[in-house]
Amino acid sequence: MYNWKASLKGVLVGGLTGLALGLLGFFLSQGHHPNAMGPVVFLLVPFVVGFAIAMVAQDMRSVTAAAILATIASLGMLIAFGREGLLCALMSIPLLFIGLAVGVTLGFLFNKLVAKFRGGNRSTTFMSVILLTMPLLILAGHRVEVATLVYPRREVVSSTIRLAADPSRVWSELRSFDSLSAKKPLLMYVGLPIPMKCVMEGNGLGAKRTCYFNHGYIQETVTEWSPPNLMVLSIDRTNMPGRHWLGFEQASYELRWDGSATVLTRNTTIISNLYPVSYWRPLERWGVSSEHGYIFGDLARRLQQAPPDALRF
Repeated sequence: MYNWKASLKGVLVGGLTGLALGLLGFFLSQGHHPNAMGPVVFLLVPFVVGFAIAMVAQDMRSVTAAAILATIASLGMLIAFGREGLLCALMSIPLLFIGLAVGVTLGFLFNKLVAKFRGGNRSTTFMSVILLTMPLLILAGHRVEVATLVYPRREVVSSTIRLAADPSRVWSELRSFDSLSAKKPLLMYVGLPIPMKCVMEGNGLGAKRTCYFNHGYIQETVTEWSPPNLMVLSIDRTNMPGRHWLGFEQASYELRWDGSATVLTRNTTIISNLYPVSYWRPLERWGVSSEHGYIFGDLARRLQQAPPDALRF
């Protein structure tokens, strides 16, 4: 007969244990690099959480429910207190569940091994000692990570579009955006900042441009100016909500007339503190490319609404 009371107790105890270790592990893994996140927080911490839950909850249904509960509660609290953003949290879930699954599996095997050598008896003292060593494992992993990873890393994301307009007209539209409006990509519905407008103050080298988003803004300075072919801007200040795992260093617009249209290339240099690279690089590029696509979509819309003599077909 299924003992639902024991199962419920296992879920609650396992969930609370996982929540406590998850939050503690998050903060322990941030000691030396508070703006960086690597394999320790994405893989080792959930491994420890899964292992601990398997030890205290025991049956698979209770462990599964406790693991889900602990994950949702941990991420929810980090988001609520501004320690994490919704988009980054959602993107990290596949990594977190890999660590959880490995931890749960090894936790079950460890339980069976202990039961075998102890004749089926579980020592509360022994289990408590094992649980108390978990934070030490996270601290050790963090020290190894600090010694091996290079912070931060730089990436350049490029996007290109062909526009049926004269380069001078495209250049004029690029300087300032009074009000951006285009089809939103998927990521903008789950937390990716939405550009609202860009305002240019002055012309030429040293001119200032401020781009406003639905939450926050970015201030830029023109470092290269060759109308209507090249504009390069350094990112002076980023005032956006949340922690800056991903920063912006430079943006550029390159325009080239190919005989029938203007080929516009947008390059964005980002600074990333997210590891492992193989997992986060495609997601970072997806996010930045989505921003590019939104700006391109608005630019194409405004050019289509321009007077006929402003276009060259």
